[in-house]
Amino acid sequence: CKIHYSSVKSKRSHKFTIRNRKKGLKTSQTNMDSLNTIWYHDFAKELPAVEGKVFVISGTTSGTGYVAARTTAKKGGEVVLLNRASERATKALAKLQQEVPNGNFVTIECDLQSFDSVRAAAAQVISKYSSTGIYCVCWNAGIMATPDKATIDGYDDQMQTNHLSHFLLTAQFYPLLEKYAAAHGDARIVNHSSGGRHMTPNKGLEQKYFEKNGGNLGGSDMSQGMGGAPPFLRYFQTKLANAVFTKALHEKLQAKESKIKAVCADPGISVTSLADHMGGSVNMKAWADKVQTAEDGAMGIIKGMIDPAAESGVHYGPASTKGPAVVNEAKPYELNPESMKMLWETSQTATGVVFDL
Repeated sequence: CKIHYSSVKSKRSHKFTIRNRKKGLKTSQTNMDSLNTIWYHDFAKELPAVEGKVFVISGTTSGTGYVAARTTAKKGGEVVLLNRASERATKALAKLQQEVPNGNFVTIECDLQSFDSVRAAAAQVISKYSSTGIYCVCWNAGIMATPDKATIDGYDDQMQTNHLSHFLLTAQFYPLLEKYAAAHGDARIVNHSSGGRHMTPNKGLEQKYFEKNGGNLGGSDMSQGMGGAPPFLRYFQTKLANAVFTKALHEKLQAKESKIKAVCADPGISVTSLADHMGGSVNMKAWADKVQTAEDGAMGIIKGMIDPAAESGVHYGPASTKGPAVVNEAKPYELNPESMKMLWETSQTATGVVFDL
């Protein structure tokens, strides 16, 4: 039972319970506070300094995104925080500033469920960094298993939050990434996926999830659990989209002989706030040996962001549900040329951007 707990809690308050029917478990963040970070601290010590580099990270109010922002700031990077305006975002910024007193944080409001908001946020970033460029974008934000509802733009809220808006941001920031890479020899695009990418029933992307079908993609019934509940099926599509998008980016960037690296990662089963809106409790005896802290879960994206050895086109994450971030070999459905083509074309149509690499 793999769950991608990440850093952004859904703005909806619907109460759901995730149940793995085979094991009869309920899962959430509750009662996981006793977990200890195992690998992150040694990993972070080995990371190089990143002074003078600009990192744009989505979803930094908690979890893996918060850890990535804090780690990058401690290493000297300038960190642009893209979050919805909320009390959580305000408190998270205050906590970051407390933990990293000398940290360089820039806050920009960005609601990933509105393309207008995304474009406005992108315009602010472009205006601020047009002369220097950007070193890295890390698309960490995500929601999981939310009700079957459309965004203001008409798309599935999970697909727009987890993929489409990040596709739009990548297209908008691509010239700034190329600018930095041309001047300094390296830039990064990091997408945060999940073990859920392997759980799509048909082992592949389906076009209907990328089209203006929000609210008409199976409903909100959670009784079938992770194996078949429509809210999870929509989530799994978005996480496979993250992986396929990364592979497509890598191929296009390589063909162009670009110095930008496209990297994907996943956090294994990491305890954060992603599933808070579902309620439930944790059977510690069943889960204690399968989960890890947000710090350990963030190692994959941080490796993609900062580690000089990170390679383009590679997926980094635990070998199973927890552990150090290692190379995860791609499955055929992550490399499918037709999926890459469909994703690129439908994402351009949805966002209204021409992303020509």
